[in-house]
Amino acid sequence: MTPSPFYITTPIYYVNARPHLGHAYTTIIADVVSRFHTMKNREVYFLTGTDEHGDKIARAAKEENLSPKAYADRISDEFKALWPKLNIAYHQFIRTTDPHHVSTVQKILQKIHDAGDIYFSEYEGKYCFGCERFITEHELVNGKCPDHGTEPETIKESNYFFRMGKYQAWLMDHIQSHPDFIRPKRYRNEVLAFLREPLEDLCISRPKTRLQWGITLPFDANYVTYVWFDALINYISALDYPNGEGFQKYWPVVQHITAKDILKPHGIYWPIMLKAAGIPVYQHLNVHGYWNIGETKMSKSIGNVVDPLKMVETFGLDAFRFFLLRDMVFGLDSNFSDAILIERVNSDLANDFGNLFSRVIAMAHKYFQGIVPEVDPAIEEEFQLGLARDAAKAVDGFEAGMEAFEFHKAIQSIWEFISRMNKYVDVMAPWDLAKQKSSKKQLEAVLYNLLEGLRVIAGLVYPIMPDTAEKMRKQLGLDAEASFFTLDGLRAWNVLKAGTPLEKSITLFPRIDTAKFAPVPEGEEQNQPEPLKLKPEITYDQVEQMDLRVGRVRHAEKIPKAKKLLKLEIDLGEERTVVAGIAGSYSPEDMIGKQVIVVANLKPAKLMGVLSNGMVLAAATEDGLSLATVDAPVKPGTPLR
Repeated sequence: MTPSPFYITTPIYYVNARPHLGHAYTTIIADVVSRFHTMKNREVYFLTGTDEHGDKIARAAKEENLSPKAYADRISDEFKALWPKLNIAYHQFIRTTDPHHVSTVQKILQKIHDAGDIYFSEYEGKYCFGCERFITEHELVNGKCPDHGTEPETIKESNYFFRMGKYQAWLMDHIQSHPDFIRPKRYRNEVLAFLREPLEDLCISRPKTRLQWGITLPFDANYVTYVWFDALINYISALDYPNGEGFQKYWPVVQHITAKDILKPHGIYWPIMLKAAGIPVYQHLNVHGYWNIGETKMSKSIGNVVDPLKMVETFGLDAFRFFLLRDMVFGLDSNFSDAILIERVNSDLANDFGNLFSRVIAMAHKYFQGIVPEVDPAIEEEFQLGLARDAAKAVDGFEAGMEAFEFHKAIQSIWEFISRMNKYVDVMAPWDLAKQKSSKKQLEAVLYNLLEGLRVIAGLVYPIMPDTAEKMRKQLGLDAEASFFTLDGLRAWNVLKAGTPLEKSITLFPRIDTAKFAPVPEGEEQNQPEPLKLKPEITYDQVEQMDLRVGRVRHAEKIPKAKKLLKLEIDLGEERTVVAGIAGSYSPEDMIGKQVIVVANLKPAKLMGVLSNGMVLAAATEDGLSLATVDAPVKPGTPLR
């Protein structure tokens, strides 16, 4: 059976500012998804581009003494030039100033107008120039736009309106009957909550007396189109709607990726626009959170924007891509810092992954002159110790995580196999086998299995770190056209051919010298502590059974009749209720937002009638308790090593 096609889109980026970390994250996600579905032998189409009309573009161009088109050309070119530098392999880059897009927008406007769903009326309301739309009273926070923190201006003018309210009940029913239409679930619920209030009709025009930089309405030359009614249509104009071959092939399988700040246009405006135009709605809207800098949303206005190219120059492209996928749970917010990125590189990439790769290749050269060894099948199976099974499990877990946009889980599946491989090296100790001539066949089997495991890892990391995967492929002597890039090929074992030459070992990920980023200040020598009074010794295996994770306290409250207990709601990547005996040292208010260390796999127990799912760690001193934590913002759910 031939796999179905696959269509993935990013939002088209507004050219009022240069590309930053948020744009890079969204587009890298789309690239990873595109590469993954290519590994499933699907015919993939990946669309990105720029949104170039509207008030903000006209104003930005005027400030720089440029025409809106010249300004849009310059910023759009910056986006287009950036993506190859991040190894983003899109299939089409669309601009809303493209003539074909303009004509498609006008065709759809005319179609909806002819159906009676666009009407002319006078309107007075509060207009946010940052949002480029009228804002309702219930959206305001202390009289200001919640996104821009500015008071909207009261504007009275005649405009054209789209009858969105006509389709409100239909959209609610569609979302409720298609639970994964908007995902993760929290954003589906957010849209449903919005739809429980009356849905006002949408003003979809701007008079040319106020704004000329836009697409002229086909039924009134005195008006231009509202920027969202223009921009959203790019997803189908790129496919030559309505009769293009691309539209017939890819639109039925489309998946959109967007950030949560534009959930409303994508989750409400767009499906209603499609319904009104008689076009089938999209399959999935996949919504991600914000990258915060020190707990604050990244924003050009406060000057904390991260330049993706600077990150690549400093830390390396694949390390940067890996960090973005690994450290954000798709749908939740995450913190970005050099310190967190460096820890990921040094721990996960240099230590766990890179060290495994270089050790195995080096041993193959040392013991077998850099040739994949010939292996006795019976010996190979005996000394495999379940690696083939673990590899298949990793591929399955990786596929499940990628399909669900749970990229951190997909990566966890890879790293569980990397950990298994590292333990296999330690247990089998090839250096000891090499000392005994009678163990040559066993050594051949061990090295072959390790090389075969590296082949699987190379394939699994390909969508996330394509350059690293290519380096590994060459090192392992794999044919570029072989099953290296397919999931079915990765599920197979004994693929490497005996006698294949291996290139010399290389360092995939050099460790980063943390002193360059956070030099240790000079100071007085610390006094030597008194000898510790330790409890009985335990083994490494006993320590490894404890699952310690960093959590963030979302809510805290006292437990009635319990002087020492607080009930904590903790974000561990999932919500957990934990009862902690810290009320003597911390008030509920003290706990909100704190990072804590949680024993996540502690057997649940009821304390004062509350089921506790974990334990918060704290140091006990004469003055009371002091919570154990980490010294930098860390994503909830991060494990301790």
